[in-house]
Amino acid sequence: MEYLRTELHCHNEFSNFQLGVKETPYDCGITIQEQLEQAHKSNLDAFFITNHNTINGYAHLLHYKENHEKFKHIQVYPGEEITTDQGIHVLAYGLADTIKPNQSLEEILDIVRAQDAVSCAPHPFALNNGLREKASFCDLIEIFNSNNVDRYSNLRASHFAKANHMKEVAGSDSHVVSTLGRCINVIESENKLDDILWAMRKGKMTIGSTGYITSSEMIEHARYKIQNSKDDIITYFKENHPHLTGICSFLIDVFESNPNSVVWKAVYQVAVHLTTKLSNKINFKNQDYNILYERNLRAILPMILT
Repeated sequence: MEYLRTELHCHNEFSNFQLGVKETPYDCGITIQEQLEQAHKSNLDAFFITNHNTINGYAHLLHYKENHEKFKHIQVYPGEEITTDQGIHVLAYGLADTIKPNQSLEEILDIVRAQDAVSCAPHPFALNNGLREKASFCDLIEIFNSNNVDRYSNLRASHFAKANHMKEVAGSDSHVVSTLGRCINVIESENKLDDILWAMRKGKMTIGSTGYITSSEMIEHARYKIQNSKDDIITYFKENHPHLTGICSFLIDVFESNPNSVVWKAVYQVAVHLTTKLSNKINFKNQDYNILYERNLRAILPMILT
């Protein structure tokens, strides 16, 4: 039996144009070559590629890997991060076919089971796309997500998992190269898909290491999305928050003129502070989270500032 260093939550450029109309079309700029290079650097034995609403990138990864001796020891397995009809995310490991988004959670989980795959609740208590208490419907729960920098979201997920005796995993939720392998799950299994899925179901795994995304990495991801999706962002504000469109356009121009300015790291720290306050209110003081899922800025701002 082996102990496999495994990444369970990562994206690459095949996530682009998959998230839906309410999201920016460009989600991730990581190429297949970059992803495999980082997997090699991180000493991964295996990783599941979990692009948004598609498994198309899996075949390309396999083809590239098999044609480069350097990566022969790394096994790549198919996964998907699926968006429900409520805008909530669900992970599935070991899929044979893409599961179409915008179905109910129950329909999606039925399809996961029909494909003999394993379901997981990613970032379940994040502020706008987590399953929250419905995480208990999944086989696994992600109790640590690298992008949940407010920390309360991860803490609530950990408490929920233990209270409901769920099988726990961690996910890097990698959207920039350097974060792949930030979170490692050690799975007691042969390095074969069926064996790994069996081990997951039986809970034969532990969280080996975790770590949060840094401010520089978060800004790098924001830079990629803004550079490629700025017209879509401005259109979204025109249609949904017209009174804020001018401010949005101004901030994008300022950011693009000097994205490496120390000012943006300071802005990021302020944003983390405010998000942390909001997450504490939602996850531990029982304030209504539906406002966040509806993305109602007029209702969200008073919650942040008070």
